[in-house]
Amino acid sequence: MTSAGNTIDDEDTFKILIATDIHLGYLEKDAIRGNDTFVTFDEIMKQAVQNEVDFVLLGGDLFHDNKPSRKTMHSCMEVMRKYCMGDRPIVFEIISDQSVNFSHSKFPWVNYLDNNLNISIPVFSVHGNHDDPTGADGLCAIDLLSCAGLVNHFGRSHSVEKLEVSPVLLQKGDTRIALYGIGSIPDERLYRMFVNNQVTMLRPREDEDGWFNLFVIHQNRSKHGATNYIPEQFLDDFLDLVVWGHEHECKINPVRNEQQLFYVTQPGSSVITSLSPGEAVKKHIGLLRVKGKKMNLQKIPLQTVRQFFIQDVTLSDHPELFSPEQPNVMLKVMAYCQEKVEEMLEEAERERLGNPLTPEKPLIRLRVDYSGGFEVFNTMRFSQKFVDRVANPKDILHFIRHREAKDNIKEEGLDFGALLSRPNSEVLQLRVEDLVKEYFQTAEKNVQLSLLTEQGMGKAVQEFVDKEERDAIEELINYQLEKTQRFLRERRVEATEEKIDEEIRQFRDSKRNTTEEDEEVQEAIIRAKANRDRSETVRGDDLNLSDEPADIAMESDEEPISAPLIRGRGRSSRGGRDHSASKRGRARGAASKSGRGGRGQKGSLSSPLKTKSIMDAFQASTQRSSRGNTSKLDAEEITIEDSDSDENVSFLKSSRTKQKLTSLSSSKRGSQSQSQSFKGVYFDDDDDEDEFDPFKGSRRQRK
Repeated sequence: MTSAGNTIDDEDTFKILIATDIHLGYLEKDAIRGNDTFVTFDEIMKQAVQNEVDFVLLGGDLFHDNKPSRKTMHSCMEVMRKYCMGDRPIVFEIISDQSVNFSHSKFPWVNYLDNNLNISIPVFSVHGNHDDPTGADGLCAIDLLSCAGLVNHFGRSHSVEKLEVSPVLLQKGDTRIALYGIGSIPDERLYRMFVNNQVTMLRPREDEDGWFNLFVIHQNRSKHGATNYIPEQFLDDFLDLVVWGHEHECKINPVRNEQQLFYVTQPGSSVITSLSPGEAVKKHIGLLRVKGKKMNLQKIPLQTVRQFFIQDVTLSDHPELFSPEQPNVMLKVMAYCQEKVEEMLEEAERERLGNPLTPEKPLIRLRVDYSGGFEVFNTMRFSQKFVDRVANPKDILHFIRHREAKDNIKEEGLDFGALLSRPNSEVLQLRVEDLVKEYFQTAEKNVQLSLLTEQGMGKAVQEFVDKEERDAIEELINYQLEKTQRFLRERRVEATEEKIDEEIRQFRDSKRNTTEEDEEVQEAIIRAKANRDRSETVRGDDLNLSDEPADIAMESDEEPISAPLIRGRGRSSRGGRDHSASKRGRARGAASKSGRGGRGQKGSLSSPLKTKSIMDAFQASTQRSSRGNTSKLDAEEITIEDSDSDENVSFLKSSRTKQKLTSLSSSKRGSQSQSQSFKGVYFDDDDDEDEFDPFKGSRRQRK
């Protein structure tokens, strides 16, 4: 910090150190990289002391594991006690209701106001998806630090249906900051909250335009699916700066959103957790200065982060060097890869010279595309040559093979074998919903979903995989079939295939990304659990009551659940147990379509139309209704809320009663620029050498 910089740090200027995704404890058992996260966290907190910041703002994922080890927790508390406690006075005050800001804590006040603590640098943090609250009490590792008086945990949500974000109001001299925060929430749920106008950002009543509005969020910023991210357009336009956590690529230079007219900074992670191109960007933290409505963000490079170099090689791009038909081509490819790794090691050594804080062994990743007939070789044998020179000797090489023609994706479909053959680091990030969605998006048209939604099917599959709820998929299909049949009867649609298909499509699309879709999955899960409980009861009763040895031999743990509904009517009404037993045997051995791979026939509990097509089911139901007969579906009516399938879903603003369009008209932009106070922004592109004046050109007008 130069003397020129110190002159501008007056009594009205907030100085805030910003960092996200520290991931303490990542690879703590690794002999080479085990202490990387702790060393870098020590550097971050040391920067806070050296720059004499007012407080540290963390954007989530302070810990890598939801239940950090004792070593990780001890190292974190050691660093915080070392740098955050002392006699240095706190020169800003909190003027909001702290019992609301920290209502989840047993000590609902900021830690530096505690009479039993001596805090010199407060730390404010939201939780991330790695250290989110879990368990019956809804606690997380940050709550332990909060109870110890080391961290001020804010941005906690108490409801899964709606969200009210109350800011922490800070004041230093004439500068006032409204600090908003939302801890990590499943992206699909938060997306739905925004769309349904269930997110409210509370604002101070007095002088709304006089506050600098700072918002911390920990969600997906890049689009990973239809609703598996949070668009920037969802956030309120009264915000001045958004600190975005969860994304690991360092994009710390603030970028203005031209629609909402606020700035977004993405500090990225301070440790390399995946060997991907985004992690190869130089790691930084930010020193934010705020005075009035003006701000300046100075990026500070981290010196203790392990070097990481990644390079891509496509073998088919070098026909002059080797081709698949050449003899000993594998040896030539191996020599070429070795040369590329040596080049990256030399570059790492040049950059490390003069910086003793940088770890000695770098991370090296060479991605080799062997498309075009080339063969792979033993990566472990190759890595042995660099075992003493790199920090990741086991995974230096990564062989990939791209599809030769992207136009044939729909014909090829999803290759689950290729997905399962991915490296462990990628497999751990796969989600069941993503696999299901990817499958149906790439499937042929005749096997795509026409009745269910991809998201609902994905959740049912996840229940089947994660919780072994074997009936979840079947019950979801039966439940949705019943609702669709009832919907078609109420609409009195003309009994033609085209009309019925159109009505079904509109009915399915009307439920996408809504609460009704979640309710259907939950109802299917409840039905599946009820079927399982009845099945377990029936198995115990029938084994005791049955007097037919052949029947007992077939039952084991997969007795059909239809037995309790017809018990006591005599043998003639039970339909012949030898016949049902043979069906059960076929279902277990051949995974027949009659049930869930061994549960046997369940016709007495499910719809009699479940094996028919939609056309057959609709025609059969209309014929029965015209004859005056009552079907089983009529006895088990399910109330369906009518939804307008033609209504377009808009992005709803949480702080306004009107809907907000994603694109602003020129007149609206003009009114916004007049209603909001101008923001003076100056960004320091150089790391730490240029002399800066953050308040230079302070009245820059928004475009």
